[in-house]
Amino acid sequence: TGVTTCQRLVTIQQGPLYRTEGSHITLWCKVSGYQGPAEQNFQWSIYLPSAPEREVQIVSTVDPSFPYAIYTQRVRGRGIFVERLQGDAVLLHITELQERDAGQYECHTPNTDQSYLGTYSAKTNLSVIPDTLSASMAPQALTLMEGDAVELTCEVSKSTAQHTHLSVGWYLLQGAGEHRAQEILTLSKDFILKPGPSYEQRFLEGDVQLHKVGNTTYKLLIGGVKPSDQGQLYCEAAEWIEDPDGTWKDISSKQTERTSLAVMSQGRDLPVDITAAEHSLAEGDALQLSCVVGAPKSSSRHFQVTWLLNGMEVARIDPHGVLTWEEEFEERAKLGQLRAFKSSNTVYVLTIPEVGLKDKGTYQCSVSEMKTPGDLHSIQNNVSSGLQVNVKPTESQMRLSVSTSTPQVVVGDPLILHCEVQGATSPVSLRWWHLPPQHPGRRVLVATMEQDGSRSLGSAYRDGGTRGSLRLEKESSGTFTLVIPSTLHEDDGGQYRCEATQWSRGRNWTEKGEAAVTVSPMGLHATLRSRTATVSYGQSFELFCQVDASYTLQDVPASVRWLFQPSPATGPLQELVQVSPSGTVVWRTAQPHFQGKAQLAKTDTTFKLHVHSALPANEGSYQCEVQVWRRNILPLGQPAANASSNAVGIKVVLPESKLQVATKDSSMEIAGGNTALECRIVFAQNNSQFAVTWYFLPLLADATPLQIIRASYSSILEYGSEFSSPAQKSRFLSQRVSSSVFQLQILSAAPRDEGRYYCVVEEWLWLVDGWYKLGEGTSGRTTLKFRPTERQLQMEKTNHSISAREGEEVTLPCRLQDALLPDTRPAATWFQVKSNGSASALLILHHDGTMEYPQERLAPRLFLRRASARDFSLTMSSVQRGDAGAYYCQLQGWRLQSEGKALQALAHSGYTQLITIPPESTVLSRICSSPPLLNFILYLPLVLILLLALAVFCWYCKSRK
Repeated sequence: TGVTTCQRLVTIQQGPLYRTEGSHITLWCKVSGYQGPAEQNFQWSIYLPSAPEREVQIVSTVDPSFPYAIYTQRVRGRGIFVERLQGDAVLLHITELQERDAGQYECHTPNTDQSYLGTYSAKTNLSVIPDTLSASMAPQALTLMEGDAVELTCEVSKSTAQHTHLSVGWYLLQGAGEHRAQEILTLSKDFILKPGPSYEQRFLEGDVQLHKVGNTTYKLLIGGVKPSDQGQLYCEAAEWIEDPDGTWKDISSKQTERTSLAVMSQGRDLPVDITAAEHSLAEGDALQLSCVVGAPKSSSRHFQVTWLLNGMEVARIDPHGVLTWEEEFEERAKLGQLRAFKSSNTVYVLTIPEVGLKDKGTYQCSVSEMKTPGDLHSIQNNVSSGLQVNVKPTESQMRLSVSTSTPQVVVGDPLILHCEVQGATSPVSLRWWHLPPQHPGRRVLVATMEQDGSRSLGSAYRDGGTRGSLRLEKESSGTFTLVIPSTLHEDDGGQYRCEATQWSRGRNWTEKGEAAVTVSPMGLHATLRSRTATVSYGQSFELFCQVDASYTLQDVPASVRWLFQPSPATGPLQELVQVSPSGTVVWRTAQPHFQGKAQLAKTDTTFKLHVHSALPANEGSYQCEVQVWRRNILPLGQPAANASSNAVGIKVVLPESKLQVATKDSSMEIAGGNTALECRIVFAQNNSQFAVTWYFLPLLADATPLQIIRASYSSILEYGSEFSSPAQKSRFLSQRVSSSVFQLQILSAAPRDEGRYYCVVEEWLWLVDGWYKLGEGTSGRTTLKFRPTERQLQMEKTNHSISAREGEEVTLPCRLQDALLPDTRPAATWFQVKSNGSASALLILHHDGTMEYPQERLAPRLFLRRASARDFSLTMSSVQRGDAGAYYCQLQGWRLQSEGKALQALAHSGYTQLITIPPESTVLSRICSSPPLLNFILYLPLVLILLLALAVFCWYCKSRK
């Protein structure tokens, strides 16, 4: 109960901490309540914001290999190291803090206790902020007499986001070692003035003061300088931040450049005075200063005189009277703007013919007496009191105003800008700038005019082919006009700034003004319309291409293309004609019938196409395409805008057809020979021509009409595919027997010609440029049948099924059962039934013994090998798979008569079904490749035995009954 257990406790500097980039920082860490050795080890790690869960090892007091690769180099180079304050306390040093060093730092102490008890690590956050502190002071070389006052100004600023304080101090560095700098006076971070030990008494007496003027300016004032003040003076500023533990830490410090101060002791036998005729001058007045040495026996003494302005040397005259200018003033002296000379051994003169603002300030002359003219060291020195010279600036009376007569324009329009300058007392130079709104803060030089009137253009405006030839002119003594002939695009809008600069006595004054301009795009929209979409043949029609824009077509270069697509459409739109901006009309050859029939016109907002005496060829879709260019630019280049209109369809109605064709159905029965079918026109116009097409419709149901022959209006014959063989062409003829009657002649009509016939008549009319179809009419149907004169022939009507292997020969049966009469000649036709039910003739045996093959490709494989007079069987060689199907034959008996031949008898056989079988090798391969078929063949004998047993059993049962 009396035992106390110690627990290990690691503590680290409290965060969050803020330190500036580039600074040297330290973090302390200590451990207490531990057991084991007095000297504990420490390991430092960081958790970066980009990976807050991942430990990155930095440095260890015990393990040299502890750092990760990104820290190894800095640890080896002592950029990061651990300083041991005592056995259980250390400081982590980072000599030059980097932005990537921001994160959460962890201090860990490896366990040296017998057991784990307490905490072994602690963490703190460090933020790395930019170093925004700046301190500046203009370097000077001052030479003052003992007792003179000196004022030095230091500019100090910061922009740190965190709350920080500043301290500003002044220091004096004497000798070569910079470590011997003396503190003069400091304004601490707590806003308390603290003098250095050497300046404490003078601070209490008020001789040394520090003043803050405004937010960033700090001034050191020494009322009377002493020789001990001689040396290098500089200002040092420091930025401080309060840490979470309440302590203040300097996070940045900056030193300024140095000012050299030389203090000369007052001579007792060398009075010096400086005088001026006038020390309050206007800019451009003359200034003359005299330095008078009031020493006794001056004629035998040797003086060196130095002219000073605000403590800085201007010129020096040695005892021989040789003048030396400081480098800063040498150029002005060469130009005659400064003069200095020795008037006598006691009077020295400095003259400025035309003073400027830079010449104002405190003038002094410093006199050094030399023992001999060539001595380098003076025996005594004295400096005159300061003479303050004031120079009032010359105020410019120049005023400037900017205006535009084109505040709102369209792309391609000119811009006219005016800059009026008043009150200028000398010639001015002028600059025009464009301030594009899409690039804030950017300005583009447009044009300049110098004082002598010379002009130049900015690089973006030198190409006259883009915006035209810019003009910058001086219209009167104070009015300048800028003309941009053609705006290039919308980006030419925005503010245009005029800057006028007046020069006088080395100074210049600039006045500026702006004018706003809005440049709108060359918007373009085209609409095509017509008063009517349907016109009669011979009438005229007009198309209007309406252009919608903020400008008129007369004000800009514009072109139009008229496009046309015939009806029915056969491809894309074709160009009819194009009118260029210059008015040149170019007709295209794709549609030549438009040229000479169409007129083109243009108004402020419309293009017009007028077509006279409309023809059927003018029927179709029309469209217009409009292009416009910017004004005042040659050559035109690319168009600034273009638009395509909607399409408008024009229909040309032909004269109405009056055609009437006889539509009454009829029928004809013939026994053979030649026959004629009639197609009659009941009414038609006198000047019409006709095309007649004859059709054949088989008697089968749902049969498709077949074209036999077509005679065009110019008597050109065209046979249908089913009637295109030479034999068919020789049998079917079309002729016009009168103005209103057409006939179809069928020569040697046969039973296969049975069916329905009709004609389609087309009415054609010549209309200026060609033949046009006005209409058509279809006749009634004439049914043609054959009527044998005597009995029917007796034939086998049995249907057969024949199998034939591919490549072999097969014979299809066709036989008469009785003999023909002695004066009757037989004819036979073999047919194959098609899949649609219609029959197609394969072979024809005419009554005169001639053979005809309607399907010529089959002729080499078809034969009639008549074994007897009544045998008309068909032999087919080299059977093919496509030969499978149904076949039948038709026999006719013809009797020759004086007026021709006549059909005496007619009959057709039954149907023979031809089944084609693949070659033997193919059959075997199919059986072997088909397991079900192979199994069927293997079990076929067993099946046949079972069927036979079943048949015997049934016979037995019937016999018992």
